[in-house]
Amino acid sequence: MARALLAVDTPNLYFRAFHGIPTSAATADDGSPVNAVRGFVDMLATLIRTRAPDRMVCALDTDWRPAWRVELLPSYKTHRVAADGDEEVPDELVPQVPIILDLLAAVGIPALGAPGYEADDVLGTLATAQPGPVEVVSGDRDLFQLVDDGAPVRLLYCARGVANLEVSDEAAVRARFGVPASAYVDFAVLRGDPSDGLPGVNGVGDKTAARLIDRYGSLAALLAALDDPQAGFAPGLRAKLVAARDYLALAPRVVRVVRDVPLGAFDPRLPDVPGDADRVLALARKWNLAGPCQRLVDAMSQARAAEGAAG
Repeated sequence: MARALLAVDTPNLYFRAFHGIPTSAATADDGSPVNAVRGFVDMLATLIRTRAPDRMVCALDTDWRPAWRVELLPSYKTHRVAADGDEEVPDELVPQVPIILDLLAAVGIPALGAPGYEADDVLGTLATAQPGPVEVVSGDRDLFQLVDDGAPVRLLYCARGVANLEVSDEAAVRARFGVPASAYVDFAVLRGDPSDGLPGVNGVGDKTAARLIDRYGSLAALLAALDDPQAGFAPGLRAKLVAARDYLALAPRVVRVVRDVPLGAFDPRLPDVPGDADRVLALARKWNLAGPCQRLVDAMSQARAAEGAAG
């Protein structure tokens, strides 16, 4: 069986690492916190060791709140906007992100982003353009839309951490939400998602959203049915859907990931040794990360050795 491309939602993981490890528990010799770096590197090592990929790419938020999405839905991620207009990021996390990128470059794992696009869009492009199997690693529910048994594309949902991954195929998506992965965007738009500033339809929760998708097949078909007096909507529900018609027409374009982001040339093959071992050593010493860096390098070597044995 072919081995997978591991496509990693980098911001999702380093935010999780930052909040999962106290800043006081991981510091450099000068006292600088490196909890997010330590946690992220250990997450990568765990993923490589347990999933044994032969390819790996880390997706970046070059633009965490693209203007074109905000134009369609002004409430998009408004609760995460800081006073200066940028993303609200903990002060102690900000200087750790460049360290993560330095380490990825030194070990030879590509970190990809593009102006005007989020990490989700990069992941969608990788899931679409790269040969399968593809395993997308994220705790973002919106990425259930990428699941596709035919490709195949799986979501390794890490809401409970990378040591407790939920490997989601199409059957798992339907069991979890009551809709197929191909209808997840329409389902999410109806239900809403406060974490993204997605209001949803007043009074429509998971069960009602799934029932509507199951009955009409798609949001477009549901909207068309609103104009049919024989469609059988309860009067109250019809009124709520009609009131949200403009939102329902535009929001799917906000939630649906872009699948053709220009990423340029890159080599997704997971190296068996760091591309710049001296740089990895220097970064490990500077930031007091010898243990995590060694675990990552060992996992990379083991994954490639397993590939050779399987071949």
